[in-house]
Amino acid sequence: MPATRSKKKGSTKKSKAAEPQNAEVAEESQPIPQEDEMAVDYEAPAPGPSSSSSSKEGASESSTSTTLKEAVSHVMEEAETVVEKVVEKAVEKVEDVVAAAGQFVEKMDGVESTSTSKEESRSQSAEAEGEGEESESSKPKMTLEERRAKMEELRKKMVAGTKANRQSLAEEAAKAKLNARELARLERQRKLAETLRLKADAEERGEDVERQKNWEYTIEENDEWEKKLARKKRRADFEFHDDAHAARRRYKKDLDHIKPDLEAYNRQKATAMGMNPSGSTALTAFSSTEVGSSSAVRAVSSEEQRIAAENLYRDANTLIYGDNKPSEEAIDRVVGKINKDIEKKAKFHRKRVNEEEGDITYINEHNRVFNKKISRYYDKYTAEIRASFERGTAL
Repeated sequence: MPATRSKKKGSTKKSKAAEPQNAEVAEESQPIPQEDEMAVDYEAPAPGPSSSSSSKEGASESSTSTTLKEAVSHVMEEAETVVEKVVEKAVEKVEDVVAAAGQFVEKMDGVESTSTSKEESRSQSAEAEGEGEESESSKPKMTLEERRAKMEELRKKMVAGTKANRQSLAEEAAKAKLNARELARLERQRKLAETLRLKADAEERGEDVERQKNWEYTIEENDEWEKKLARKKRRADFEFHDDAHAARRRYKKDLDHIKPDLEAYNRQKATAMGMNPSGSTALTAFSSTEVGSSSAVRAVSSEEQRIAAENLYRDANTLIYGDNKPSEEAIDRVVGKINKDIEKKAKFHRKRVNEEEGDITYINEHNRVFNKKISRYYDKYTAEIRASFERGTAL
């Protein structure tokens, strides 16, 4: 029994060891399945308790995949916005660089053009110098006489140029004078035409021209004008009599510019009369209201009134002398008058008739003007002849 059992056990062991070998041989002998068959075999599992667990795992995987997709899409959007901003900034910088490069190219083109023009001018000048040197080297050297003649020619050209410049300057000055003279002549013609027109109109109406002109002035203006004419007639004597006469005439002229201080005179006179020394003109311009008013009367002491009366009404018997104290305004006025007289005397120069002409070569005013016109046009031709006549060397 035991022997038989042991045999069975050995046979079973041998059979178990042979099974894997047979399986390996069977696997080697079987063909390799295709991918489609494997996929079909994998996709169709047998139903069982493991199918529920696999469905749960698939749902969790799908949820995670959706969250991953959302995160990836969000990241992609942010990346796109960042890339757009970076691209815009890069485009702006590129545009700035292009503009700066264009400006630089323009500057360089200008510099190159100027440099090329300078180089061309230098080359031309060098060529001209080379040609001049060649011509000079080819020409024979000038002698001393030729150089002297050339120097004289250059000097003559210089003198001719200066003369031409002076002549043109004189012509321009003459044109300017002629323009001023022409304007003055036109103004005189206008005034003359206006006077003639007024005279013709008055003659047509049968009126006197002077009478019509006098209607434009008032009686006061006419009186002032007559006084001025009479004063001018009295002072029209230019003959020299003596120093006293000249001083008197000067004093009379100065009196025309001196104005009396009526305000100070009124104060002094009011004090002398025993009244209130106000600044009004009640004494020089009489008014009954001002004189009779209570404000114009004030109790003035007898001593003040006596001194004021002596100062105002001085005669030959008074002993008061040299006590006047002028104001600052009066002193300034006198100093200004003296300075004005000194300046006028320094600038005074009486233009005498024919002072600038020298010799008298005419017989009347008409002949003087005629001779002046002739000398203006012919002096440059007759200067030498007249000088010869004056020297006595004329033929």
